[in-house]
Amino acid sequence: QVQLVESGGGLVQPGGSLRLSCAASGSIDSIGSMNWYRQAPEKQRELVATISGGGNTNYADSVKGRFTISRDNAKNTAYLQMNSLKVEDTAVYYCNARIRKAGVLGYGVEWGKGTLVTVSS
Repeated sequence: QVQLVESGGGLVQPGGSLRLSCAASGSIDSIGSMNWYRQAPEKQRELVATISGGGNTNYADSVKGRFTISRDNAKNTAYLQMNSLKVEDTAVYYCNARIRKAGVLGYGVEWGKGTLVTVSS
């Protein structure tokens, strides 16, 4: 059994910062890319940031220069540092990752249950 658990969401004022964490646990052999998505009310889920197993990163245009994705492979954890937050960043933030489970050939995609980020004055 493999789990992804997000944490770090909450209420923050515009211009503030939050750091989200996504911890993978269970019988894990290897983790490939780790990604952050978000879904605002009545909107489709969108990709926010990705980080490859080798550390290459990509960002949605809407968060470039404000958000930073990173990972700690020893802890099987990805992070999303969010600075200069805007009201429009309000959403449930989800983590997903490509994971090869112990004893299984190939990678599958696992999702966390999300953490709510609310940016409001």
